[in-house]
Amino acid sequence: MTILDRLTGLVNPTAALRRAIHLYDIGKHAEAFPLMAIAARAGIVDAEFRVARCYLEGSGVPSSRMEGARWLRRAADRGSADAQALLAALYVTGLVPADADGKGLGSERLFDRDSSGEADFAAARDFAKKAAEAGSATGQAILGYILTSGPKPMRDADAAHHWYEQSAAAGCAEGSLGLALSLARRGGTAERGRIANEIRRAADAGLPTAIYLLAVITEHGLGMSKDPAAAARLYQTAAEKGLPSAQFRLGLALIDGALGDRDAAAGEAWMRRAALAGNSEAAYLLGDHYVKDRPPNYAEAANWYLRAAEAGHQAAARAIASLYLTGNGVAKDDKEGRRWLRASADSGNQEARIDLANLLLGGTGELDDTTGVAEWFEAAASSGDLIAAFNLGLCFAKGVGVRQDEGQAAHWLRRAAEGVPEAQYMYARMLQDGRGVEADLQQARVWFAGAADAGMLDARVALAEMLLNGRGGASSPAAAVRLFEQAAGEGHAGAMFALGALCEAGQGLPFDQKVAQKWFAAAAELGHGQAQLMLGRYLSRGLAGEHNPVAGRRWLEQAAAYGIQEATDELAEFASD
Repeated sequence: MTILDRLTGLVNPTAALRRAIHLYDIGKHAEAFPLMAIAARAGIVDAEFRVARCYLEGSGVPSSRMEGARWLRRAADRGSADAQALLAALYVTGLVPADADGKGLGSERLFDRDSSGEADFAAARDFAKKAAEAGSATGQAILGYILTSGPKPMRDADAAHHWYEQSAAAGCAEGSLGLALSLARRGGTAERGRIANEIRRAADAGLPTAIYLLAVITEHGLGMSKDPAAAARLYQTAAEKGLPSAQFRLGLALIDGALGDRDAAAGEAWMRRAALAGNSEAAYLLGDHYVKDRPPNYAEAANWYLRAAEAGHQAAARAIASLYLTGNGVAKDDKEGRRWLRASADSGNQEARIDLANLLLGGTGELDDTTGVAEWFEAAASSGDLIAAFNLGLCFAKGVGVRQDEGQAAHWLRRAAEGVPEAQYMYARMLQDGRGVEADLQQARVWFAGAADAGMLDARVALAEMLLNGRGGASSPAAAVRLFEQAAGEGHAGAMFALGALCEAGQGLPFDQKVAQKWFAAAAELGHGQAQLMLGRYLSRGLAGEHNPVAGRRWLEQAAAYGIQEATDELAEFASD
């Protein structure tokens, strides 16, 4: 500060402020600030506001939100509409520190680091209302925002619209943007032209969000002519201003060529910037990109999925869960996988709910994992979702998340059987065995037939057994054989065993032990215990002409390992020979 500046300050605070403004305007912020402070301490409201701005911006003095808010509060309480508007904005964003009024502020707090707090919409509304009523266009825009997006009890769409109109009419870019959004919420295609004009006014003032919205309506031709090239340029402008949503849309457009030439490398770079700036959808799509790469890069995918999942992205939470459960890109961790599936399911992702339920129904999980599973399915099943009804039936059948109840299991499986082949098969089994419902072989046969027609192999084999033995209706060995042969041709071990047994007995098929041994061998290779017993017998006794006691003993041992007593008995005979 020069001697002239000191003398100015001593003689006249108003002159000190004039001198400070001049110095500030020519870029001498450090020299201007002491003079502003002199005027502020003398009670000049404009000086108090300027001192507050200096503290908030770190202009000519170290940045301090505490001091900035304190001086703003002084100016606002003395009627400065500009201070009231700015203070309202700080309260909305949670940037007003405690003790901003200076009360109770001890010397030990002067150098505390600033930290963001909770938004205070009540205080924000009070100061914004004062600024708005005093004619501050910025205050009117902020008040409109609070009445639109604040806590529900504060919301008043009509009052917000009024203040946005006032602000926009005064030339405030934020007011124009708020008015455009308010008009859009009110609906009606007649307002599209006006909406577009207000967005353009805000965009011309350089607001990144407005530029992005102008790009959107330009891309889709809402209230103006569709112009993909112009939309791409606008997305680029907003993206360069750091708006994550614009970076995401620009990246997507460059990758798929939706708005012009494709440039996958540039598109991915913008997507990365959007993801790193907090756009969860960009992070999720980057994860998908690395999963679909050839070869897949699961480690890179996991990084992006995790970033998106931690930001609350449902699908990303399910995707990272899958990687943890399979050990792709991350260390296999079933507990972590279930945790992320639970997070996705709790946030409403239906696929994650089904995945989690399937894990639990398959016996993977812990008691805490079952919480809410049955309730999810019951809500969906009650509204007609047949897959949910099927899963709810499984929950009752296995006691997952509910008390085991075969009656309820049968009820829900019956509802699901109207369109779910697996439910038809399971319901038929319950009718066949009389579990949860009265036994009804005729109906069991009908439901097995429905599931078999839908291509379910287990249902074909079950229906073939009923046709063969005449259970639930007339006997038809020829039809049974056809079903067994179809299922065996598709790799069903039980059907292969059945064909071997029919050939051995000469029932429905000609007696032929060589063909029987062929079918027993095919089923045994697939792990069918009874087929292993029969193959062991055939080979050890040479029933089909091939005598191989060593191989026969090996197959009998495998059958015995399944707990088949007959195999154990025959092995004992081997030992006694």
